[in-house]
Amino acid sequence: MSTAATITTDAALLQLIWLASPALPVGGFSYSEGLEAAVDAGLVSNEDTAALWLEDQLHTSLARSDLAVVAQAVTAWRAQDMARIAQLDAWVLQTRETSELRAQTVQMGRSLVEWLKSVHPEQALRATQPLTYPVAFALAASSGGAAARDILLCFAFGWSENMAQAALKSVPLGQSSGQRILQRLAAAIPGAVDHALGLDDDSRQAFSPMLAILSAQHETQYSRLFRS
Repeated sequence: MSTAATITTDAALLQLIWLASPALPVGGFSYSEGLEAAVDAGLVSNEDTAALWLEDQLHTSLARSDLAVVAQAVTAWRAQDMARIAQLDAWVLQTRETSELRAQTVQMGRSLVEWLKSVHPEQALRATQPLTYPVAFALAASSGGAAARDILLCFAFGWSENMAQAALKSVPLGQSSGQRILQRLAAAIPGAVDHALGLDDDSRQAFSPMLAILSAQHETQYSRLFRS
């Protein structure tokens, strides 16, 4: 491998690590995506039930919807297909079943574009309309030359870190439990990513009725740490 190729590969990898960092100022830490409501309902009460809940969410929700959108949006951004970007962005909004979940993807997408303006202003100029988080993430990752599979691994691991931290605070659990949950999610991510990569518009879906019910209940939950 030439020196130039090595530098390009390293730069793409570091860009993905940066995007997966919980320190990225997009506000992901403030959302539990229904997990807090699951704890309140008694569906999640310890390390094992938290890990099982999040693994189910990874496979039945994230892999079937947001991960597939990220993959398809990366291709669209690289092809400068803005009609396709608008289509994918509209699909994300249409499939957010509660006001909290919709507000989350809108806020995180807006924050990620604002971050792009500060570090990659030329890239941020491509966002000519407000973007949902999966589509904004695809924009941020699309210019680095990374493979789509690596981008999805990054997206899923960033989600897993945020959700493991949400479990620590809402159950609550200790740091060791959080690390074991993250270990289980990390082992499950490659399979979820491969499933997402095989989806097209007809097979992509967002159907998690229990998650939607809990999210709706969270909107009026008496005591809350999280915004979703």
